[in-house]
Amino acid sequence: MAPILSFEQAPPISVPYRFFLTAPLFGVAAGVLLAVLAGDALQSRWTPATFALTHLITVGFMLQTMCGSLLQFVAVVAGANVWRPKLVAGVVHPALTLGGILLAAGFLSWQPLLIKVASMLLVGSILLLVGVLAVSMLRTPARGASIRVLRLALLGLFFTITLGAALTVKLGFFGNAQLALPLVELVNVHAAWGLGGWALMLVIGVSYMVVPMFQLTPNYPRWLTWTLPAALFAALCAWSVQGVVGLAKVPPAWQLGAGIGGAAVAACYAGTTLWLQSRRRRRHTDSTFLLWRGAMLSLIAFALAWVALEALPRFGQNARAQLLPAALALAGVFVSVITGMLYKIMPFLNWLHLQQRRGASDTKLPNVKQMISEGSMRRQTLVHFGATALLLGALAWPPLAVAAGLGFAVSFAWLQWNLVSATRVYVRYAGDSR
Repeated sequence: MAPILSFEQAPPISVPYRFFLTAPLFGVAAGVLLAVLAGDALQSRWTPATFALTHLITVGFMLQTMCGSLLQFVAVVAGANVWRPKLVAGVVHPALTLGGILLAAGFLSWQPLLIKVASMLLVGSILLLVGVLAVSMLRTPARGASIRVLRLALLGLFFTITLGAALTVKLGFFGNAQLALPLVELVNVHAAWGLGGWALMLVIGVSYMVVPMFQLTPNYPRWLTWTLPAALFAALCAWSVQGVVGLAKVPPAWQLGAGIGGAAVAACYAGTTLWLQSRRRRRHTDSTFLLWRGAMLSLIAFALAWVALEALPRFGQNARAQLLPAALALAGVFVSVITGMLYKIMPFLNWLHLQQRRGASDTKLPNVKQMISEGSMRRQTLVHFGATALLLGALAWPPLAVAAGLGFAVSFAWLQWNLVSATRVYVRYAGDSR
């Protein structure tokens, strides 16, 4: 059975919007922090400043938007009856927000209490969200590639938050409790599941629906829609077995092979998406198209960078070079994709909910292209790409980090302005339609 679009199942518009309108503020904070702590932030992947920056983006920006999107997407695409979405959002959103703030502050100051409270907030809220969505998706009769992949993404999120909780215990933030697990490998596996098993898996599952729908491309090849996510999940499992469970028993080549396999899957997905974009039915190039194309090119670059780090020991031992895959993944791939999707999702939700509220009103509603100025989106996109280029350059020449941080602060602030503008359109016309 193919996925069905059940618009009547859509939660109240306030459910996703609270996440969407909070997320860019974490990006602004990350940009300011990068500009202020430029030297410390890009010295190594192991500095407190790097931890804080990374989690401002992953927890503050990415997790906020992805949770808001999931509450909407699962209900509409899977036709799932999500339990009390307004209540769930009312609990999860403030916990994620406060948890993200405390986690970044805790890493910067290395205060155990802040990290401990942040961990409890984040673990509790994510487990609630995963549980509610997992039950909803298991009960839905709908079938299809997107639904199968979303289930894997939820499992990836569960593994990510579990590994994150294990790290807080390993680092001694919960008293004398100890885990007999290697720290560096535990961090690597946590990052791999967070970026690959959760974030990339969710992007893959959503793209099966939204890329053909919004960018007017052909559908993804049917044989590929399940092969790619299954291969990615298998590669992550193999990586985890070597990295955490069986360091002494599994040959080192096992983890290298699993990592290269995962990188190849990511590059294959990106290449397929670029190929589909080249065959789109409409040649108009809007901001979302540019952001998706930039994200897919960054994903290919990420895969090549990761393989280079593993294959070239001298390159891989350079502390700044180790930051290259993370910079490409976070700024190049996920911030780009999420920004592009927000520019499509919010205008569409505005239009959908205004149509439902309209009733017998004669008020003429704006179309989706009038919700956010294309010129404003295009300029924000260019600022984002410029900031990303400066960030990559700063890994080679650190003084560029100040300009990169300021660029990201401006880019995220501009994104916030554009999203607020869309929200104001909804509020204005929702009032007129009463």
